[in-house]
Amino acid sequence: FLSLVAEFCCGFFVILILGNFWFLGVLYLLWLYLDWETPCAGGRRSQWVRGWTVWKYFREYFPIHLIKTSELNPNHNYLLGFHPHGVLVAGAFGNFCTDPPFKNLFPGLTPYLHIMPIWFGCPFFREYIMSAGMVSASKESVSHVLNNKGGGHASVIVIGGAEESLNAHPGSLTLNILKRKGFIKMALKHGAHLVPVFSFGENELFKQVANPKGSWLRNVQEKLRKIMGFALPLFHARGVFQYSFGLIPYRQPINTVVGSPIPVKQNLNPTTEEIDQLHALYLQKLKKLFEEHKSNYGIPAHKSLIFE
Repeated sequence: FLSLVAEFCCGFFVILILGNFWFLGVLYLLWLYLDWETPCAGGRRSQWVRGWTVWKYFREYFPIHLIKTSELNPNHNYLLGFHPHGVLVAGAFGNFCTDPPFKNLFPGLTPYLHIMPIWFGCPFFREYIMSAGMVSASKESVSHVLNNKGGGHASVIVIGGAEESLNAHPGSLTLNILKRKGFIKMALKHGAHLVPVFSFGENELFKQVANPKGSWLRNVQEKLRKIMGFALPLFHARGVFQYSFGLIPYRQPINTVVGSPIPVKQNLNPTTEEIDQLHALYLQKLKKLFEEHKSNYGIPAHKSLIFE
């Protein structure tokens, strides 16, 4: 959905530049230049956009639910690790970029969903995603959010990133996380409490063309990801009036479970050992969260998370 909106915005910008209203396009380019750093400085959210009625229907389509397991004291800042990426990341968008799910369950906390910086280079589209509460996933952006002295900020990072979307097959429980420790270092540097989040049903929204590791398709996808910065999973789901083929996601429930916070003491210069130790604890808490809730959402008892 976001990709389609981005394409429309880029197309509209090209029409402005090439058409009779080229001067508007030039003015927007000037604005883009002056406003370039905003996605790394907390963005520019709009409660009006976040509260659009269309998001209510978006959440009800699947439906999407946010489940609270523990209190999050608004006097602290938090770094929420979201898993898995899936194809659409619908749970992250529906719960953290629209109101009122997160606001009602965690009053006093403001969520910021960090996404790839490349999206903020798209004319007009960048204004929309910032209004929904999305900001850049750069180190500067995460630092800006977590550096709030009064607390009350929550950085939401999809830990597996684009690479993990290539594993987004129905039933898949593989997470790309073993080598991803940058978020741990950021939490330590800012003393932000870590919170594991698992979104049950995220991988069930689409069927993806078989792309096992080592296959020619997976090799091509990996090369394109390294060149472009984002992955290109080949997926399909249902159509508007039929259920056999299309790009509309299946109506599968998404239950995003927010775990208990892991207290983190600020350490401006953490050692590799300290980062590894906290990373191991995070993996332990994430696995525990999954095991405690999997039976509620149709995951067989013998199934467990796979960390890569």
